[in-house]
Amino acid sequence: MDKQNVYKPSYLIELCKKYSLSPSKKYGQNYLMTKIYIDKMLEAGEINRDDLVVEVGPGFGVLTFALAEKAEKVVSFEIEQKLREYWEENGPENLEIVWGDVMRNFNENNFKKYKLVANLPYQITSGILRLFLELENKPEKIVVMVQKEVAQRITAKKGDMSVLSVSVQYYGQPKMVAKVTKGNFWPSPKVDSAVLLIDNIKSPNNDFSDEHFFEVVKAGFAQKRKQLWRNLSQGLNLDAEKVKNILTEICGNDKIRAEELGVEEWVKIVKSL
Repeated sequence: MDKQNVYKPSYLIELCKKYSLSPSKKYGQNYLMTKIYIDKMLEAGEINRDDLVVEVGPGFGVLTFALAEKAEKVVSFEIEQKLREYWEENGPENLEIVWGDVMRNFNENNFKKYKLVANLPYQITSGILRLFLELENKPEKIVVMVQKEVAQRITAKKGDMSVLSVSVQYYGQPKMVAKVTKGNFWPSPKVDSAVLLIDNIKSPNNDFSDEHFFEVVKAGFAQKRKQLWRNLSQGLNLDAEKVKNILTEICGNDKIRAEELGVEEWVKIVKSL
C-alpha cells in the first residue's frame, strides 16, 4: 500500500467499506488528513531511533506509519477489532498492536523508557492523561492531538486555572504546539483541535501523597463562585480563620479564588494544612 493514501478521504472511504467500518462517534474516530500536523507531532516528541513509542487508537495508521519510520518500536492500543485484518496485512515490522482498551490493558511494567504520542479520541482525553501522568513509570514526553478548548484549559495560567490544568501542571509542563482546524479531519468534527506537548514529566517529591494534594485542590474548586477559604474550610472541615491566615501568608490575600492559584501555591497550601 502507498502510505500517503491514508491522507485522502476517498481512500479512507474505500477502507471503511472494505473493513465494514463507519467512523464511530462512540470511539471519536476522526481521521487526520494533513501531513504537516503529523510532522509537528513527531517534532514535538523528538522521536528518534532509540525511542519506544506508545500510541492510542492507530485507526488506519496516519500517525502510526510515521512513528514507525522514526522510532525503534511502536506499541499501539486499538479497541476496534474490525481493523485486525488491516494491520495483519499492513503493519510494519517494528509495530506491535495490543487489541483492547488501553485504560484496562496498559501495563507499565512492560515498558522502561517510553513516549506517549496519540491522536486521542476526545471523550477519553482526560482519562488517558490521568492514567499516564499518575503512573509510577511515567512517559518521558506526551504529545497528543486533543480538542483545542481542552488544550487551552490544560495550558491555562493563573487567573484561569481549573482542576484539569492544576492536575496536568502538577506533573509536567504543557504547551500548545499547533492549532488544527476541523477541516483537517475526515469526517470533520464539530470543533477545532490542537497538538499538545507535555514535557519535563516527573513524580513530585513532596511530603504528602498525590491523593491528598488532589483532595485539597478539588475541595478548593468545589464551588467556583465562592472564595477559596470558604471552599477549603467547608470541604475539608477546617477552621475558617486558620485557612484565611494560611492564604494570607502564601498568596497575600485571603479573598482569593481557586482559579487564581498556580501549582506552586497549591503545594504550599497543602503543606501548611
